[in-house]
This record gives sequence, structure tokens and C-alpha cells, in this order.
Amino acid sequence: MRFRIIILAVLIAVGLASGVLKLFYLQVLKNKEFSQKAQRQHQRTVALEAQRGAIYDRNGRVLAVSLDVESIYAIPPEIDDIRETARRLSRLLNEDARGLERKLREDRDFVWVNRRLNPDVVAKVRNENIKGIGFIKESRRFYPKKELLGHLIGFAGMDNTGLEGIEAKYDKFLKGEDGFIILEKDAKGRYIFPTSGYVPPVPGRDIILTIDEVIQHICERELDKAIQKTQAKRGMIIGMDPKTGEILAMAIRPSFNPNEFIRYSPEGWKNRIVSDLYEPGSTLKVIVASAALEEKVASPHEPMFFGEKEIDIGGEIIHDTVREKGRLSFQDVIKRSSNVGAVRIGMRLGKDRLYTYLKSFGFGEKTNIDLSGESKGLLRETRNWSKRSIGSISLGQEIGVTPIQLVTAFSAIANDGWLMKPYVVSGVMENGDITKKFYPQIEKRVISSETAAEMTRILIKVVGEGGTGEKASIDGYRVAGKTGTAQKIDPKTGLYSDRFFISSFIGYAPAEDPRIVLLVVVDSPKGIAWGGSVAAPVFKNIAEDVLFYLNAPSSSEDRVFMVKRE
Repeated sequence: MRFRIIILAVLIAVGLASGVLKLFYLQVLKNKEFSQKAQRQHQRTVALEAQRGAIYDRNGRVLAVSLDVESIYAIPPEIDDIRETARRLSRLLNEDARGLERKLREDRDFVWVNRRLNPDVVAKVRNENIKGIGFIKESRRFYPKKELLGHLIGFAGMDNTGLEGIEAKYDKFLKGEDGFIILEKDAKGRYIFPTSGYVPPVPGRDIILTIDEVIQHICERELDKAIQKTQAKRGMIIGMDPKTGEILAMAIRPSFNPNEFIRYSPEGWKNRIVSDLYEPGSTLKVIVASAALEEKVASPHEPMFFGEKEIDIGGEIIHDTVREKGRLSFQDVIKRSSNVGAVRIGMRLGKDRLYTYLKSFGFGEKTNIDLSGESKGLLRETRNWSKRSIGSISLGQEIGVTPIQLVTAFSAIANDGWLMKPYVVSGVMENGDITKKFYPQIEKRVISSETAAEMTRILIKVVGEGGTGEKASIDGYRVAGKTGTAQKIDPKTGLYSDRFFISSFIGYAPAEDPRIVLLVVVDSPKGIAWGGSVAAPVFKNIAEDVLFYLNAPSSSEDRVFMVKRE
């Protein structure tokens, strides 16, 4: 009997020990693993994307906004007939039925069917009351102005991350913080609401641009007209406040609609104003002339051209476009855009001083504008110059600049010699309050106030009677500017083309108190290609409307503005 009792006690002890060990194994050693497995079987965590902040122009006009729209999801285990469900969804969503069926047959408890849909489409699916199909609100990016400012604003992708332009550069402010929602199953395995867990997403902050939508619209309108009239390959216009460095407009053609960015190639998304290089042609003569005046190697009335048709630089011949005989003074060389005279000005400076001033004005360096993809341009060190280089560079050849570099450099002349850092974002806003403000930044003084004033007087003559920029003149205002006509390199021959040109004009107004500096670039116009004939009239049309819009004081006492009262 005693033996039997001992055996029974041992068996009970072993059984209890086995139970305790099994419980220890399940509750301690495997607790985390089985808890997660149970949670996966009974719960589903769905991430909720934060609503991106809006993007506004300088006056509070909406340029990009996120809207609440619905997305459709599926719970495959709850679907009785997957093939029939896929067929019905295919008809409602206009999607491939086989693709939807493959998605619904995935070994998962939750799959997205389609996201951020048009409300009309969602309503059709909801009315069908399809078993296993649910709806959840998400945020969808919307650009109400479509092509307007498309290259600058850029776009955000399906994952709520900025991919191009301002959307990408300021993504950390715009994106916000994602939340989540937990879907639970009931006793029959169906997902139910309300849920046991919900962490709301934190919306992103808003971005305020320096851009003025009205000025942007004027620039894009006139650029479209110019492209249509000249049948040019592409075009660019940038407007800048020379006193602050604020970018007021940035127009690029061909355009693209960020609402449908997938329809365009990545090449079409590029902001060419900050990324693309081109030879500026005669617009660079202004920088060379400014350096010569600053260094006092020439004076405004000193003869610099004596009627020659060409000049020999190290065995290379540079031809002139000025046909009439007789002398031209320093200021008339700029007014008439004489190549021979410009080469003489560059030679007076010498290659070292010419290089130093070009570098000081920002060429060969990034402007550090608050946009991605900026190029630093092309300015070779003097040790890599040929005998012809000093002459070529004085004419705006053998140097690659971006439009943002040129407008920034030119703005320094309009701004009394001070070079400003360009920028496109003026502030970050949260709940209606400015939480981060960006202010104008002075980079350096590049020329004296006296030199800047003298160059302005010369540039006014360029737009005056007999100047190459005469077609940029505006009644009632003094305009300072310079034309440019640059030959493009023919990719087939590697030589300068006699058929393809870049026509440009850069100027500011009112000359005595500039409100805006405008650069107009028209690439490969057909027919007449002179900057004074192609780009200067575009500048005139834009500047005239912008000055009226800004209510800029007239240079003439005879000009009277009629301002409509709101």
C-alpha cells in the first residue's frame, strides 16, 4: 500500500511539475511570441497618415492643400466569393478584375483595394454594400491652380512624402506625424468599430512662399504667348525683389500639372531655373562693365570702339554686330552691345580681375536658394583659360550660368551694389501662427554704390532710343536692362550654331527705386532671335502689368493710375 501511495504521489508530482513547467514555458518563455500571435489574430493596426500642411503665396492664396478623401480596403477572410467581389469592384473602379482578384487572395487579413478616391467612386462602391469591403478616411494632396507654379511647388507621393520642389525641400515641416487605429474582431471574427486603440495623426505645418500668385500668373501668361508666337523649344521667367532676395515669380515652360505628375517624365518635373546651365551672351557684359568701372580701368565716356568689324584675340577672330562707323564710348558699347568694345573692356580688366568679379557676383557657385537640385554653374579657373577665353567670357561665352545666378547678380546692381541671398519660403505657420520666419540675408557688397548708380544710368540708355533693349521701354517709367542673344552649341558639330539661339532680356523697374528684377529667357525661337526683338517685349508686357499691380510710383508726373477701391 505504501509503495502504491509513493508511486501515485510521484506521478501526481511529475504531472504537477509538468503542468507548472508547461505554464512557465507558455506564460513566461513564450509569452511575448504567443501574445503577438493572438494579437495578430484578433487585431489589425492600420496607420493613419497625417494631413500635410498647406502651401500659400505671400498673400495667403492657397497653392497646395490636403483634402480628406476615402480609401477602400478589404478583409479577405470575410469575403465569401473573391472572384465575384473582384468582378464587381473592377466594374465600379474601372480596374483590371484579375489584378484585384490576386490582391484579394493574398494571405493577409487586411489589404488596400484603392486609395484616395474620388467621392463619386466611393459612393458607388458603398451603395453596393459588398461584404468584406470597408472605407477609411485618408488625406489627398490637391493643387487647385494646376500648372501654375508646378515646377516650384513640386508634388507629394502616395505615401504622403514630398518628392519634388517645395513639397520635398520642406517635407519635414509639411508632413506631420502619422497616427494609427486598431481594428478588433468580434466573436465571429468580424472587424468591428469602435476600436480599442486610436492615436490621431498630427497635421503638418503650413508653408508661406515669397511668391505672389498674381505676378506669377502674369509671367506665365506672357511666357505662353511668347512660346506660341516664336514656336520656341522652351522658356523661363524669374522675378526677384532686388532689395530682399525674395523670389516673386518663377515660370517655366513646358509646364506640368502636379495633380497628374505621373503622366510626365522626370525630366518634365525639373526646375530648370535652378538646375540648367546656359551661356548668357551679352547680358553678362553688364557684370564685366561693372567690374571695369569699379576697378577704374575705364570711364563711361571713354572711347572703347572705333568702328572695327572684328577683333583678333590670340589668333581668334571675334566679330561685331554694330554696323555703323565711328567711335562708341564705354556706355554706348553697352547700349549698342558691341562685341569688340566688350572684349576691350574685358582686356582692360585682365583675366584675374575678371575672374574675381565673376566669382564675387556668384557665378561658379550655388546661390544656396532654398530649393533642391541647384547647379553651381560653370566658371573655369584662369589656369584653364585659352588665349581667346578673356574675350569669349566678356561676351558671355565659355561660361555656364543658371537663371537664378544671373537674376541674383543683376539684382546686386539694382540694390546699390549689395548681393542678396535668394529665397522662396518666407515662413512656417502652425495653427494660424508664424512659428518660423525667414528674413532677407545680405551676402556681401560686390560693387560700390557709385558704380551701381553709374551702371543703372547706362542700362537706362540700353532701353532708351537707339538701344538694343528699346522694345522693353514702358511709358511713364524708367527701365534699366540688357539684351542677350547667345548662340547654342550644335550637338552634331560641337560648334556654335547659326540657327539655334537663346534670346534673353534682364532688367529692373522703376530704375530709380526698383520693385522687381525680371529675367526672360526664350530657348530656340524660330525666325528672328535677337533678345531685343524676342525677349524685350515680353519683359515690357510683364513689367507694365506688375508695376500697375504693385502701384509703383511712376517716373513721370504725367502718368496717373486709376486704382479700383475694394
